Amino acid sequence: MSKNKPAKKKVVVVTQKKTQPTVSRSRTSTNSAPAREMVFGQETYIWMGIGAALVFIGMLLMTGGAMPNPDVWDENIIYSTRRTLIAPIVIIAGLGVEIYAILKK
Repeated sequence: MSKNKPAKKKVVVVTQKKTQPTVSRSRTSTNSAPAREMVFGQETYIWMGIGAALVFIGMLLMTGGAMPNPDVWDENIIYSTRRTLIAPIVIIAGLGVEIYAILKK
């Protein structure tokens, strides 16, 4: 072989293939997903709001009781009927309404 001969060149031909974009396997389209029903209806949320309001009112009834004079202890202010009887009854009624609202459906 002689040193003056140029080396043979290889020609590589690349054809471009048209590819389609990848498609997700999860259902992200809103058209194919069935409509989901809400767990609770509007009436249930109204009952839940009433129950929450009763619990809040019961907590408000339990607050207060500041002594006018810090040197004097007045049991009638601290252990009043409003705080020891009425407020817990209102709170329990509110919790009962909440349970009713949830189990109503």
